[in-house]
Amino acid sequence: MGAVLAVVLAFSTGVGDPPPEHGAERALAELGARTQLAPGVTHRGLRTTAAAGQVLGDVVEVDLTDPTVHADLIMPGAIAARSPVADMANRSGATAAINGDFFDIGRTNAPSGPAVADGRPLKSAVPPGRRMGPLVPGAEIDSVFTVGTDRVARIDRLRLEASVHGPSGTHEVVALNQYAVPVNGIGIFTPAWGDVDRAPTLCGTDGDRTAPCAVEQAEVLVRDGTVVHEGRPGRGRIPDGELALTGREKGAAVVRSLEVGDRVDVEYELVPESGHWPELAVGGSPIMFDGTPVRGLDDRERAPRSAVGTSAEGRHMWLLTLDGRQSDSVGATLHELSKLLRELGVDDAVNLDGGGSSTLVLRDPGATAVTIVNDPSGRSPRLVPNGIGIYTGSSELAFSPAGYWSLTWGGGERGCPWECPAVPSPVGPSA
Repeated sequence: MGAVLAVVLAFSTGVGDPPPEHGAERALAELGARTQLAPGVTHRGLRTTAAAGQVLGDVVEVDLTDPTVHADLIMPGAIAARSPVADMANRSGATAAINGDFFDIGRTNAPSGPAVADGRPLKSAVPPGRRMGPLVPGAEIDSVFTVGTDRVARIDRLRLEASVHGPSGTHEVVALNQYAVPVNGIGIFTPAWGDVDRAPTLCGTDGDRTAPCAVEQAEVLVRDGTVVHEGRPGRGRIPDGELALTGREKGAAVVRSLEVGDRVDVEYELVPESGHWPELAVGGSPIMFDGTPVRGLDDRERAPRSAVGTSAEGRHMWLLTLDGRQSDSVGATLHELSKLLRELGVDDAVNLDGGGSSTLVLRDPGATAVTIVNDPSGRSPRLVPNGIGIYTGSSELAFSPAGYWSLTWGGGERGCPWECPAVPSPVGPSA
């Protein structure tokens, strides 16, 4: 972490910070002086204590009321791909960035929950039995942390509404760029999925990821509202202007009924439970609402942690990492993480991927590259599929932070329930 901790806390640690409960031990011990990275974006080091020992951490505070500041998803160039957080931040010109969702590590490497970048719906959530990461009471697999087109940060849920209409009628689609298509389901894959083989997405069951692959599988490619190829699920990047419909079991029978030359209409959107369309969405497990930690959070397993939170009015964000598995920092439990966030003044918070994935990077004023400010637990920073990037007027590059891939296709397909911005072709190699 490297920050010199200079400020000893009394009772106030941040915006809206509530006093500790009567007789309760404070989580925070010291909070360092603020370093301004850019207007509306600051960094502080922190130290906290726990029954097992010292924990060191870093927090970035983001003021979304500043019109020069915004947040977006960072990605390595495809959904099913990985890259270091620092590389993704450097490519997109972020002032600060943190790792994001849990993911299908060692297989497709695609994230578990929904994702939206630059207002574009990228993927929906896998079945509950196929999620990765620790179980959190009450958490739903389609839970997300979002920043809306209204520039308000919030915890939300994104539900996939999708269908394909063809010669045999209209059929529900239950997956969008997911590493696990539900049993008997139909899935959509777009060019944003990347090069990874799509056949493994039809393996396992909704409750057992190690179960055998579905015997019945089928796939068609659609371009300009017309089926142009039929066969089994393939690998390699889907060409621009096309999408793939895959099916397993009963879904395979529907897909197999489509023939080259058939006209089909594919529609999909990610519908926010709040009614506020997201500009950014990243999957995660909510651990605090209205300044109150979720009941039943684990208080036994210590690990490096990453989290993102928001103030009550949604106009301030916090990106937080806690070091763990280090000689000078033992890590935190989910319960301790939520207490710490509460003392920082956070109202609502989401647990992001932790352990070896936990990474926070910052760009010092005038610097051409970011630096890692936390102390990752692995021998080298883990490659991850996405994260949250913070952009300021002085740091943002000419291309979109989400714009390393092409997401355009024609014909009857509709990918955005709101206006779809133009997205440039891929920039640089994907990891």
